[in-house]
Amino acid sequence: MEIQNDMANDKIKDIAYSIAKGGLGIVPVAGSLASELFGQIVMPPVEKRRIEWMHDIGERLANLETQGKIEITELQENPEFIDTVIQTTQYALRTSEAEKIEYFRNALLNTALGDSPDQSETQIFLNLLDGYSVWHIRLLKLFDNPTHWFETHNLEVPTNIMGGGLKIILEIAFPELKGRSDFYNLVWEDLSRAGLHNTSSLGGMMTSGGLMQNRTTDFGKKFLEFIETQEVLNDSDLS
Repeated sequence: MEIQNDMANDKIKDIAYSIAKGGLGIVPVAGSLASELFGQIVMPPVEKRRIEWMHDIGERLANLETQGKIEITELQENPEFIDTVIQTTQYALRTSEAEKIEYFRNALLNTALGDSPDQSETQIFLNLLDGYSVWHIRLLKLFDNPTHWFETHNLEVPTNIMGGGLKIILEIAFPELKGRSDFYNLVWEDLSRAGLHNTSSLGGMMTSGGLMQNRTTDFGKKFLEFIETQEVLNDSDLS
């Protein structure tokens, strides 16, 4: 089984290496000095990101194959999976935010497991995730099910609010956003334009019961499902 896992890792590394190499090859560099500086300053951390990404994905795919949930050889013949490998690898290499990298990884693994939307929606979701900040996802997760969000984050569910706008719930959940209404309103508008929630404003008045209602659309729920983990992995499997 160890030999099979090594072979699975090698296959995935070959795919990711080709993608990363191709992506870096399109970066314009003018002159030998600029090329040398680029190589010294930019390439080492990019290479580190590439290696970490490949290693993580390779181990997780090998683990899923060991569990009998996927067949690496079948994935190699799956054009949707290969498309997702290409997109997620390119996007993951150009961010340092661990939270976003995790979402790209989840999207790739969910595609491997067959738990992804159709190819067009997959491309739309990955493009949205690439353009979003982590706060876009945090807000969407919060208002997908506010009560569940507070419970899973070991916070007291706000039940003594007589009424007001959703921004009350938002600022209780994320105290660091207090006084930053311009920022989170812009984030909320971005999510609205993509059709991920069904509430136009965070400031509209509503009852206390209304404040804790789900706000995501079916499209928004599908997006969250796509970027959240559905795999079963033990810590010992990834040590």
